[in-house]
Amino acid sequence: MQLTTYEHKTQYYETDQMGIIHHSNYIRWFEEARTDFMRQMGIGYEEMEAQGIISPVLSVTCEYKSMTHFGDTVLIIPILKSYNGIKMTIEYSVTDKETGELRCVGETKHCFLRRDGRPVSLKKSYLEMDKMFQGALPQSE
Repeated sequence: MQLTTYEHKTQYYETDQMGIIHHSNYIRWFEEARTDFMRQMGIGYEEMEAQGIISPVLSVTCEYKSMTHFGDTVLIIPILKSYNGIKMTIEYSVTDKETGELRCVGETKHCFLRRDGRPVSLKKSYLEMDKMFQGALPQSE
């Protein structure tokens, strides 16, 4: 599945006193990119929630490689690393659009729940949704 890269133009409010993007914003950018990624897959969060499914974050990691400054544009590439119908892991790389320099790498882990908080298997209960996630997994060489 070929998806477009998510692009983010940094904003002044995202900076700290030194004009550098505050570390917490990278996590927000992961969410922006993940939301866009899922929409491109054909299953946006709105549609999942309309079907009674939520996908909370179980964990987040982020490793900072170089600084991003106000006015920079970054490219955020989400990759579905693993998916088993109940949980998924998405990896992210954030690079400077102009220079290609790596700014950070990270990962988020999620599960799928019904609105009442009970786990749900997309493989068993939501076959079309499962098919979309399966199609987004990287193909083995």
